[in-house]
Amino acid sequence: MARPLRIEYPGAYYHVTSRGNERKDIFKSRRDREKFLDYLSSATERYGAAVHAYCLMSNHYHLLLETPEGNLSEIMRHINGAYTTYFNIKRKRSGHLFQGRYKAILIEADEYLVELSRYIHLNPVKAGMVEKPEQHKWSSYQGFTGQCKAPEWLKTGFIWGCFATKEAVAQKKYRGFVEDMSGKEYESPLTGTIGSSILGSPGFVDEISSTHLKGKKDTNIPALRQFISRPTPEEILVAAKAGFADNEKLARQVGIHLCHKFSGLKLREIGDLFDVRDTAISEANRRIVRKLAADGELRKKVERIKSRLDKV
Repeated sequence: MARPLRIEYPGAYYHVTSRGNERKDIFKSRRDREKFLDYLSSATERYGAAVHAYCLMSNHYHLLLETPEGNLSEIMRHINGAYTTYFNIKRKRSGHLFQGRYKAILIEADEYLVELSRYIHLNPVKAGMVEKPEQHKWSSYQGFTGQCKAPEWLKTGFIWGCFATKEAVAQKKYRGFVEDMSGKEYESPLTGTIGSSILGSPGFVDEISSTHLKGKKDTNIPALRQFISRPTPEEILVAAKAGFADNEKLARQVGIHLCHKFSGLKLREIGDLFDVRDTAISEANRRIVRKLAADGELRKKVERIKSRLDKV
């Protein structure tokens, strides 16, 4: 089984998810959810974890975690391990509770932490569990908006600080920020993740690659291939044109998408390459991402282009 790419260092931020085995519920009662939150609390005390946002769904959960001590694996062994033991003992069962390994995406906090917190808090609305995010009591949203007292272990300062210095003002502005997207078509900020492992600006990705991935080789970690060597913009454009020789417009769209995802160029630099503004690059990328999600044949063609680029 392929292993996920784990990048750990002091001060790293992650979006962490873990899903129930066979997509079965991992939370079946109020007590289950309370117990899981207890383990989040103990992870902050015993392992120095900093929880910036959370949301407990039915068969999975979302966390925004910071690891001041660079010990993500240790933190997650505690959270998932302790909760699995509790769940199994309570229900007289044995075996895995979670489906495979947890998924942890390293994120550039300054660029994505606030946006990801909105995505997490809107998850119950998107899933049809509630109509408004504040109706789901098993997330950090009520604590962020002042509708209830936030747990002492929840770190609210980073996100509030992005909106105002006064707590009450920050709570109000944050609520407006989240509600602005409630019930709307909302593209996940995670679509920009590179190699299923890193979410950030090209500069951030380059820094992580050169600092933490340089020289690493492991055939059991496929994601590493995307950081060892990147295709040049010229190679991407040649591959896109070859893949869509009969459709120049689609070749251009796919070229923009692949440059955005793999080249490491800044939006302005990609815009210069295609002779458009950087905002147009973002919008064009969103359009092709939606097309790929809806069109299986197109998705296969783009995957074949990616495979060719991997061999360049």
